Amino acid sequence: MEKIRNIEGGVTMAKGFRAAAAEAGIKYKDRTDMAMLYADVPCRAAGTFTTNVVKAAPVIWDRDIVYDKGTAQAVVINSGIANACTGQEGMDYCRRTAEAAGAALNIPADSVLVASTGVIGMQLPIDRITAGVNILAGKLADTPEAGNDAARAIMTTDTVSKEAAVQVTLGSHTVTIGGMCKGSGMIHPNMCTMLSFITTDACISQELLLSALREDIVDTYNMVSVDGDTSTNDTVLLLASGLAGNPEISEKNEDYFLFKEALHEVNTALAKKIAGDGEGATALFEVKVVGAATKEDAVKLSKSVVGSSLTKAAIYGHDANCGRVLCALGYAGVPFDPEKVDLTFESAAGTLKVIENGVFTDFDEKTATEILSQEHVTAVADMKMGEASATAWGCDLTHEYVTINADYRS
Repeated sequence: MEKIRNIEGGVTMAKGFRAAAAEAGIKYKDRTDMAMLYADVPCRAAGTFTTNVVKAAPVIWDRDIVYDKGTAQAVVINSGIANACTGQEGMDYCRRTAEAAGAALNIPADSVLVASTGVIGMQLPIDRITAGVNILAGKLADTPEAGNDAARAIMTTDTVSKEAAVQVTLGSHTVTIGGMCKGSGMIHPNMCTMLSFITTDACISQELLLSALREDIVDTYNMVSVDGDTSTNDTVLLLASGLAGNPEISEKNEDYFLFKEALHEVNTALAKKIAGDGEGATALFEVKVVGAATKEDAVKLSKSVVGSSLTKAAIYGHDANCGRVLCALGYAGVPFDPEKVDLTFESAAGTLKVIENGVFTDFDEKTATEILSQEHVTAVADMKMGEASATAWGCDLTHEYVTINADYRS
């Protein structure tokens, strides 16, 4: 039996978690735009937040609860308005949202985390928010459908909801980790550029829960780039109910590393879903750098290529313009010998080496176009400088990206 098993569903799959969605009319008039996540018991909480100096009010609210208190029992999320650059009024709205949820759920207000996504600079319609909280509290359910409803409610320019869940056996106990996220534009690796909410029924200390999350975002959410813009609202929250019944993970032992491996599966799946659903995207663009001198070098190189606008445009045009990849490698700030580099494109249509030892191969353009026309395209760069590797995810750059962002606010 596999150690880690993928299962259907998202945030409601772990024991003790319920979710709901509601139409609050915050900005969108024809869809759900609020979600609630609730745990039957107080949970140990971990979180990572944007490194942007300009931080949205919900980021500040959640950061204080996660780092100072370490426990939470509910999350209220709205889409449409980001509650960023809103001053003291925005902070007051976080408090009022948490107080409304606390009253509706009969839990303390400082057990309620909040998250917002959408247009920056607008104030939340707090009366609609608090009314939505009361609707949500009355609809909570632990079904997969409720989890999917919540995942759809937090979308903005996303075209699909994003969920993932796995199960892992720790001792004789089945532990579940489930998650949902949103992210399509304003996505660039610098912590985790999007909103992600992860639940688990594992019994684990808050210190190690936070450690596992911090260690894992480096190779998952931090390796995603759609457009080079780091958001004001980036948040990843991880809640652990402890209801799986496994012996508490209180040290970095075998169970801890297995838990972390399962968490990595969920975070990787969600990160790739974000990259593949970049605004206007037609393809998930994956960049694997192998043979780098150090892990740090591999990370810098892969991020440089996946974030290159010229390379992304070439992927959209199904054009094997591999000189753009070499160029992006060259300005990554990493020393390497360009006359050693191999570059290969891969997809469901096949594999094609386009550069060998720094020189273009005599590849067939028709074959290259077919490979680059698939929904998932991978570029593999072998630096031949060492043994380190890293993988970054992004998407192609299309006309539709400009269309979406030209009138996003209006």
